[in-house]
Amino acid sequence: MSVNYESRYAIGPHETKALDTKALRDNFLIENVFADDTIQLVYTHYDRYLAGGAKPVGKPLPLETIDALKASYFLERRELGIINVGGAGKVSVDGEVYELGFKEALYVGRGHRDVVFSSDNAGRPAKFYLNSAPAHRAYPSKKVTKAEAETVELGSLETANHRVINKLLVNSVVETCQLQMGMTELKTGSVWNTMPAHTHDRRMEVYFYFEVPEGQSVSHFMGQPEETRHIWMQNEQAVISPPWSIHAGAGTSNYTFIWGMAGENLDYDDMDKRAITELK
Repeated sequence: MSVNYESRYAIGPHETKALDTKALRDNFLIENVFADDTIQLVYTHYDRYLAGGAKPVGKPLPLETIDALKASYFLERRELGIINVGGAGKVSVDGEVYELGFKEALYVGRGHRDVVFSSDNAGRPAKFYLNSAPAHRAYPSKKVTKAEAETVELGSLETANHRVINKLLVNSVVETCQLQMGMTELKTGSVWNTMPAHTHDRRMEVYFYFEVPEGQSVSHFMGQPEETRHIWMQNEQAVISPPWSIHAGAGTSNYTFIWGMAGENLDYDDMDKRAITELK
């Protein structure tokens, strides 16, 4: 079997206050998103969300079901979002082949039985970042390029948060049940993401940081606005953000991150904003 997974149980803000650095990382940080010729997954009990990566090098990788789903195949009751952060590759969905280049996305709807990942060149393998959520109905699969994304430019160099948000798999671009994914690219000289910070009690989120230059890091901030915590992260790592937590970060360089979320609604702007001066 080419799929490895682990489960992460949901914990609340009061329990999180008592965690030391190691326990905080053990609960929320996904250190190893990619491994050669393996699909790595973390099954989180926040909205039953799955996050991980597929890195086919020497062979194609089929997306096999895992015991936690109690399903005869992976997408029996789920939808899947894919963004390629590596070399060119292909995703076969019940025999229909989608070619995915760097930073291109694919939505795969509920009910597809056979999903297989492959790379065009083993010397520069594809890295398919994966997010999945439960789905109540089947929507058509759809590839979305950066050119087809809904984009928003925010922030400024003066506040070190000049960035472009690429909304790839959102309901204004592709029909989904609850899964939404996009990619935020920080401009040179900017390091802060998602500032001012916010929470959204109606959905959880996962951040995946990449294009972090060698020797640089990102400090991801989480926790309730009145009592924040931080997790230092390296390139190609992900972090789980519970509904009660802020999710923001600052790097020692500019970088790119993918956000994925699921929960009660599909309203991207449904968030409870907190002023920077309120954070503690």
